[in-house]
Amino acid sequence: MNCQRRALLKGLGAGALATAMLPTTGNSQETSKTPTPTPSGTGGGKMKLSFRPYELKLKHTFTVAGNSRDTTPVVLTEIQYEGLTGYGEASLPPYLGESQQSVMQFLSKVKLEQFDDPFLLDEILAYVDSIDKGNRAAKACVDIALHDLIGKLVDQPLHKLWGINPANTPVTSFTIGIDTPEVVKVKTEEASRFKVLKVKLGGGNDREMIETVRSVTDVPIYVDVNQGWTDKHQALDMTHWLAEQRVEFVEQPLPKTAVDDLAWLTSKSPLPIIADEAFQRLGDVADFQGVYSGINIKLMKSTGLREAQKMITVARALGMKVMMGCMTETSCAVSAAAQLSPLVDWADLDGNLLISNDLYEGVQVIDGKLTLNNLPGIGIRKRMV
Repeated sequence: MNCQRRALLKGLGAGALATAMLPTTGNSQETSKTPTPTPSGTGGGKMKLSFRPYELKLKHTFTVAGNSRDTTPVVLTEIQYEGLTGYGEASLPPYLGESQQSVMQFLSKVKLEQFDDPFLLDEILAYVDSIDKGNRAAKACVDIALHDLIGKLVDQPLHKLWGINPANTPVTSFTIGIDTPEVVKVKTEEASRFKVLKVKLGGGNDREMIETVRSVTDVPIYVDVNQGWTDKHQALDMTHWLAEQRVEFVEQPLPKTAVDDLAWLTSKSPLPIIADEAFQRLGDVADFQGVYSGINIKLMKSTGLREAQKMITVARALGMKVMMGCMTETSCAVSAAAQLSPLVDWADLDGNLLISNDLYEGVQVIDGKLTLNNLPGIGIRKRMV
């Protein structure tokens, strides 16, 4: 640790740092005007952003309502500052609408060297958000790397800086994609160490999917339809049947544009109805009160940890349930999201467990429960290759 960082730790202390990292009450929605950065000079160094494409290889073909894939493209980022490196990631499943090319084009516009102090989170991330509209995953990979860097600068994990009790992490579900009964049985058996499963529906074989899983295990089930149902009355019938199968909630059952039908279904369903594809940024939360029972926060949609924190606060104030989810990701992005997991009702943070070429080690699943470590920042280290 160099002298500057020793002085920073001594002068601020963990309590003050945690206060500095707490989210403000402002809305971080996209804006067309770029704010003028005001470097504080606290650290005295310059941040350097670098990035590269990477392809995640799935252990099984992953099928949801609408598409199947064997790989997921990502872009890995690093922010170097005063001899330390913060790691980030942009995961790019098809429905997100971003690509490795679009992410790298966006990141080429990000000039972090104009800021001398990486602790100016609101200022730096407002600047990143203002560079262009959309590009949520691209913005998230900068946010994640920046938070990782800050934790390393003070040698503390993010959950400790935020005052979050790591003992309160939830269990995580393990995802079972749409497939034949034979393959679904194999996947379910492979997931025997998990205390809850997330089953993808909407492929036309919904009851068969649930019955196949139930032939292997009686653990609770989360259901994700990925907008695969079209009729609200049939959807309501399914929620009643699913409730009898020990299902805990239904995620995005109808198309995100069917707002009135979703509100009707939510008002009558015996199970909570959770928004996923319909839900993106902080400004969406209040609009969904009464339409959905809760929201699924994913860093790739929220532009990262800073806005995800604010989403949790707003959802709780509105009496909504909160789920922390992920895309197919390495342990980098999954471990980042896991830092906030003690604050939510449900977690579906298994994206790193679905791939065969993870570059990092981070959050672990022990007896089905997310288990945070004490590594600084987002809690990851590079694997020895």
